Amino acid sequence: MGRLNHIGIATPSIARSVETYRTLLGAAAIGEPFDLPAQGVRVCFIDAPNTQIELIEPYDDSSPIAGFLRKNPAGGQHHVCFEVPDIQAAVADLKAKGATILGEPRIGAHGTPIVFVHPRDMGGVLVELMETPDGH
Repeated sequence: MGRLNHIGIATPSIARSVETYRTLLGAAAIGEPFDLPAQGVRVCFIDAPNTQIELIEPYDDSSPIAGFLRKNPAGGQHHVCFEVPDIQAAVADLKAKGATILGEPRIGAHGTPIVFVHPRDMGGVLVELMETPDGH
């Protein structure tokens, strides 16, 4: 387990969430929203001094985030993301220890491979593992 890279927050509206973080918490380092078509979401990163907040909005009702929002209409914490030096080695290690990996590694919002660990193996928290980006 490496450093905490970000906390994923599902939201029905990135624009409204950005305004909330800006108004209530004084967030100033806010990236431009961008689409991740392969994952059915639009994302926007807000920089904090020690990590990032990833705002995640679904494209449509087929998005996995849409399912989360059906259960939590106002949005909420979706996952936490930790960096790992080698995603394939991390997956192999977790599987050897009996953890359930959700799908195969794929390219995430930071342009590096990601994978998710099932919440039942992580005390009810969806954990994303992300291969450490270059320069970190």
